[in-house]
Amino acid sequence: MERAAVFDVDGTLVDTNHLHVTAWWEAFRQAGHRVPMHAVHRAVGLPSSDLVAHLLGEDRDTARDAELSAAHKTLYGQYFDRLPALPDAGRLLRRLHSEGWTVVLATSAGGAELSALRRAIDADEAIAATASADDVSEGKPAPEPVEHALELAGAPAERAVFVGDTVWDMRAGSRAGVRCVGVLCGGIPRADLEEAGADAVYDDPAHLLASLSEGPLA
Repeated sequence: MERAAVFDVDGTLVDTNHLHVTAWWEAFRQAGHRVPMHAVHRAVGLPSSDLVAHLLGEDRDTARDAELSAAHKTLYGQYFDRLPALPDAGRLLRRLHSEGWTVVLATSAGGAELSALRRAIDADEAIAATASADDVSEGKPAPEPVEHALELAGAPAERAVFVGDTVWDMRAGSRAGVRCVGVLCGGIPRADLEEAGADAVYDDPAHLLASLSEGPLA
């Protein structure tokens, strides 16, 4: 029976959360909204439409949601050629692959953005599949992205671990019935990740790699 190691990407394997914060903050500013960066940071990890609703509320002009998302996409796209992988992200995926884990990415990124992220990680040979937000009706914190990743891996929830950096990741993984591992490199506090369902928390991929023999991915 397959074992699945499912990974979020932004803030978990690639150091992009604060780039997303800057791009969203500027997109909101250009549209006349004053949204604090700390609030944007806490919302990163939600699908674009949910992020806009979370930050602007239900009484916003929803006709401008697509414009905001497009502005964010354009602003963030300027970084595609230099997205930085987090320490040992690629080594971690290759190690898990070599030890028999089926590695699947669960991300809202797609198209050119996903290609840029995979180039940064530089471990394509270890990645069996990618579950994107386009493949499901609801993004995180709904369990569907993780459940779809398990389907792609051919693994049951009890033989899977989901690694992510946000409370939305931990909630999605918990609702899907998998063990959840949090990483602090996305900027979310340990206590918040644990409260949202993290069974273990590490600093970053390098810390997780160094701890494989004794952690949830042992």
